[in-house]
Amino acid sequence: MGRVGRDFVEHTKYPRLRRDDEERALPQPPLQAAWPAEAPVVELPEPVPTGARATSFLQLAEGRTSLRRYSREPLSQAELAYLLYATQGVKAAESSHTLRTVPSAGARHAFETHVLANRVAGLSQGLYRYLALDRKLVQLGRDANLASAITAACLGQQFVATSAATFIWVAVVERMTWRYGQRGYRYLYLDAGHVCQNLYLAAEAIGCGVCAIAAFDDDALNGILQLDGETQFAIYVAALGRRPQ
Repeated sequence: MGRVGRDFVEHTKYPRLRRDDEERALPQPPLQAAWPAEAPVVELPEPVPTGARATSFLQLAEGRTSLRRYSREPLSQAELAYLLYATQGVKAAESSHTLRTVPSAGARHAFETHVLANRVAGLSQGLYRYLALDRKLVQLGRDANLASAITAACLGQQFVATSAATFIWVAVVERMTWRYGQRGYRYLYLDAGHVCQNLYLAAEAIGCGVCAIAAFDDDALNGILQLDGETQFAIYVAALGRRPQ
């Protein structure tokens, strides 16, 4: 049996850590990644979907289950805005950190949310990134083959292609390791769980379902997203759509 996982835990224990970049007074990385200046930006509506159900937290938690079959009904832009805000929404922003709708180690919030929009009313099919500080979307690609390419990178799991939208969370490593060094890698994976659980619960409130995906070809998916796989990489994926009648 290999030791990669055990070595990861051992080498990220506190006694093995060196001084992190914050302790060395190195500049803090930006709170939000840059995007191509020529890329179209979409203003999102207020994240208040008209179809949200008033229900208790316990009902949401008990109703939540992984869903791999979706209806053909599209999401509205307000519903997408709601789901994005529920998973990475910025409640308050300071120069050094943001406070969001999910917990994050040291308020580092080291993720950028990419969305494969297959069926979102008023949005062209394609790949977008959520600008959490601005509550906007930036369009990254409209290639007709994107959905099939991302599906293939997710080891051929077809519900990615049939989802209304698939969320891909990208880890910006420096944003976390600046404070926590190599131990920050642990926190990236913990934080991904916080974000995805919020998506499950928020989706349940609007009659949608989610299936989280950890089984994907890292290199293939990073290549599609034009990530180097080291300083930024895809860490978690989740397909989402409306529950079939």
